[in-house]
Amino acid sequence: MKQNDVPQDHIKTLGGLRKAMYATDEQGNYTVVPSDGWEAEELVLNQAIEEFERQTDEALARCRSNISSPLEYHMYHCRMDQIVLAQSTGFFKWQVKRHLKPAHFCRLSAKKLARYSEALGLSIDQLKSLPDE
Repeated sequence: MKQNDVPQDHIKTLGGLRKAMYATDEQGNYTVVPSDGWEAEELVLNQAIEEFERQTDEALARCRSNISSPLEYHMYHCRMDQIVLAQSTGFFKWQVKRHLKPAHFCRLSAKKLARYSEALGLSIDQLKSLPDE
């Protein structure tokens, strides 16, 4: 992409900030060019956020029905999935999947809960609870 082609669509999701993008100058060298964002980028980002909100709502319903553990709700609320949460905690994906089950979650050690707590930016008490209705 050439310097003059860098999108400047003033998207709302950047909140008036700018981000760096790489583009080529007149000599063909790569250079950093500030951008106000790209409309297509904002559209995709908003769709992803809506999907995480949908998953969060569904996870909350499953947690309240004791089908899933509070970990699933907090995972989606923090815009993570099982793979990202596994990478953030150092657990294997199969372990995260297992910990999403209430019977296994309630038996987690304080050390394992602390790993989830740190990755999600929550206290252990917050991790074990759900928001009020």
